Amino acid sequence: MLSDPSKFALATPASAGKAVISLRDVGKCYQTYAKPGDRLKRFLVRGFGSLGVPQKDYAQNFWALRHISLEVQRGEAVGIIGKNGSGKSTLLQIITGVLTPTEGSVHMSGRVAALLELGAGFNPEFSGRENVYINGALLGFSRHEIEKRFDDIAGFADIGQFLDMPVKTYSSGMFVRLAFAVQVQLEPEILIVDEALAVGDTLFQKRCYQRIERFLASGGTLLFVTHDQEIVRTLTTRTLLLDRGECKAVGASSEVVLEYRRLLHDEDSSRESVLAATRAATVDEVPAVKPDGAIITDRFSFGDFDAQIEAVVLFINGVESSGAPTSINPGDQVRVRMQCRMNKTLSHLSFGIRVRNREGVKVYSGGSFAADLNAAYVTPDHKGIWHREFAAGEVFAIDMSFECNLGEGFYEIQAYICEEQMFAPGFQRMLHWKDEAAFFTVVMDRFKRWYGGICDINIQYDVVR
Repeated sequence: MLSDPSKFALATPASAGKAVISLRDVGKCYQTYAKPGDRLKRFLVRGFGSLGVPQKDYAQNFWALRHISLEVQRGEAVGIIGKNGSGKSTLLQIITGVLTPTEGSVHMSGRVAALLELGAGFNPEFSGRENVYINGALLGFSRHEIEKRFDDIAGFADIGQFLDMPVKTYSSGMFVRLAFAVQVQLEPEILIVDEALAVGDTLFQKRCYQRIERFLASGGTLLFVTHDQEIVRTLTTRTLLLDRGECKAVGASSEVVLEYRRLLHDEDSSRESVLAATRAATVDEVPAVKPDGAIITDRFSFGDFDAQIEAVVLFINGVESSGAPTSINPGDQVRVRMQCRMNKTLSHLSFGIRVRNREGVKVYSGGSFAADLNAAYVTPDHKGIWHREFAAGEVFAIDMSFECNLGEGFYEIQAYICEEQMFAPGFQRMLHWKDEAAFFTVVMDRFKRWYGGICDINIQYDVVR
């Protein structure tokens, strides 16, 4: 069951100044018809209403969005996530004025640049150069101001001779290169991006995200729609979760991403439960039921809980850590002990962790299933944790060890138990995922071992004459 969105306390930042984007109870309704002819019937019935003809409404109301309220402050980076069809693009089109809301109000303050649909705002018959001037004019710039920025736009887009060719000849990647270059190089106050960067190549995406980070550092405001949960965590500070046109959560990005994953898991579990019940009825069997009272959950967890994580403990150089967070030095031997309990007899399990730094960047993610799969590639008859059966009621610990080569800073450990239903990637059922399972801090004595960045890649230095 999805958590009550009222528990997310960061709907408006505590340091809020004047909102540059303000949505108040916004809704968008479309009228749909069961048959094409019903549209004409509705028009005719309305036309004869004054003559006493009985009225019948052939239209059905479909609310693409309902009761959406959000304030975005100057300098904020806010994400919008949700499944396909949840209303994300409709909301952005209302914010940018492409669509008019059926109810509620929208207020904007500042020059807005938006990347919504691929190629939107481009005339396909004109060249890329001509479209740069057209888009700049639409954003309120004079020809002289655009000319001053043109070399920067052309350099960022990096599409060469295609700049003077009609944009109808462009690939999707070239479209987004030019569109993004125009929007960011003309220095908007508010940048709105709707998944458009996903079509660019990897190097261009890297440049885009670096440019967005500089834009935010200079005080710009970002509204970003994506399906990429990692980018939401690292690029934005707050996130809005939409589901079937409704706001399910708004708050700190890390918390809302967890809520999104819980939503996806719950829907997938419901679908699997229906299929399992159908199969059981077909063969006259009764589906297995988890024991009552065996499950301990919290707001940082989700899963089916056929197995559960009871605790995660760190050992540094063989000694159990104490204090919060634990201090670790480069070169220390770290053991993560996951204490588990089985609520159902199962095999084909994987136990793993994910490590994130203070900025939310995923620096490591792995589990026992990957180790078993990799070992079986080398030794086909390998039998590992995946092949073992764990009995209901069994209590045990899984140890995961590594040498610390991480950079200085604060780290979070996320832990999980899942069922890998086939001996191949991509067939996973989450039993228990736990955010904030443990924490540690890496500190350095710079006379003993010193490096910067996320991790030490152990470079060797030599002089070659």
